Amino acid sequence: MKQSELFVKTSKTTLKEDTSTNARLLEQGGFIYKNSSGIYTYLPLGWRVIQKIAQIIREEMNAIGGQEMFMPALHDKHYLQATKRWDVDVVFKVISGQDKEPHFNISWTHEEIAAEIASRFVDSYKDLPFSLYQIQTKFRHEPRAKSGLLRGREFMMKDLYSFHTDEAGLEKFYEQVAGAYHKIFERCGLKAIYTLAAGGEFTASHTHEFQVLAPVGEDTIHVCQKCGYAVNDEVKTTDECPKCGGKFEAVKSIEVGNIFPLGTKYSEAFDLKYTDSDGQKKFVVMGSYGIGLGRVMGTIVEIYNDGKGIIWPDSVAPFKAHLIALPGKEEAAVMEAADKIYDDLQAAGIDVLYDDRRNTTPGEKFADSDLLGIPTRVVVSAKTLAETSVEVKKRSETEAKLVKISELAKHV
Repeated sequence: MKQSELFVKTSKTTLKEDTSTNARLLEQGGFIYKNSSGIYTYLPLGWRVIQKIAQIIREEMNAIGGQEMFMPALHDKHYLQATKRWDVDVVFKVISGQDKEPHFNISWTHEEIAAEIASRFVDSYKDLPFSLYQIQTKFRHEPRAKSGLLRGREFMMKDLYSFHTDEAGLEKFYEQVAGAYHKIFERCGLKAIYTLAAGGEFTASHTHEFQVLAPVGEDTIHVCQKCGYAVNDEVKTTDECPKCGGKFEAVKSIEVGNIFPLGTKYSEAFDLKYTDSDGQKKFVVMGSYGIGLGRVMGTIVEIYNDGKGIIWPDSVAPFKAHLIALPGKEEAAVMEAADKIYDDLQAAGIDVLYDDRRNTTPGEKFADSDLLGIPTRVVVSAKTLAETSVEVKKRSETEAKLVKISELAKHV
């Protein structure tokens, strides 16, 4: 993509109320646009990041047998009434037409929808187990939407639902999902801590969260300094780790994912049963598992930044390389060489953002490049061309080096 054709521009300012690092840098870099509190548009650069995160999630969910689908965002009220969640505070309710009372809500989660759909297709124990997932928009009436993408009223979520004959089957798959989650976050450049937590409005049992240590985090978790076992502040009952007797240390963190053992709560509400090998009818045992894509993106920015801008990990960066042309007095020759390098890198399968702007100073181009945080910066100038080379600098490093143009694609 040529930067001169990118409709968004970088900015030196951001909204006064957006004090979090991720909100400030993502808005200044033109990755997101704030429509209102807790509601954002993902602009072209930001959408590319979200798509990279989504692809990582899809690959790991597919690897454990997840089947992708797409469920509606508009739900009839009978779904939440069946599980007594219609009056949960976070639910957005919809009044349509001439109705005086709301008959629909817009999705805040999909346990009920998934359970009713499964009841149509599950008959025998031979139909189990299976798991379904989607990547879809969720809506929650969040009273304290803040911290950019970390806490919103509208957000993208990967939600997975699993269906089993018994608790043993659920527990086995639960551990598989936990392993897949660790892979997802590691591939996104995040070190997530597996943390015991409460069930909230989803289940009466304990659940688990995946927490990333960060000073700006809204959560407090307690991590054992001896064995690494962690519990959320809301379920902590002792100063000693129950696993090894070590001492807990309280730290701030950001929740990037969670997994819930649901039991038969939703199966009972929607008469989701199967016939076992003895001919007995039993309720299906369920689990649910969520990852907020925008929250992952915001957390990455909170962790990977410096005084100049974002430092995207390679796996989720909007582009692999940022090609910058510095026309100077030899504009024709420099632009011709830069155009060819751009074409050659694309032909080699490398995603490139090409700063081909002619009326922008080198300082402005370098500042934009640092703000955008693309992993590799490639500079073409009359000086580098004199040595049939380009200047290459990793965003995460301070030193640049000359690389022969013929070796550039391999180097990047």
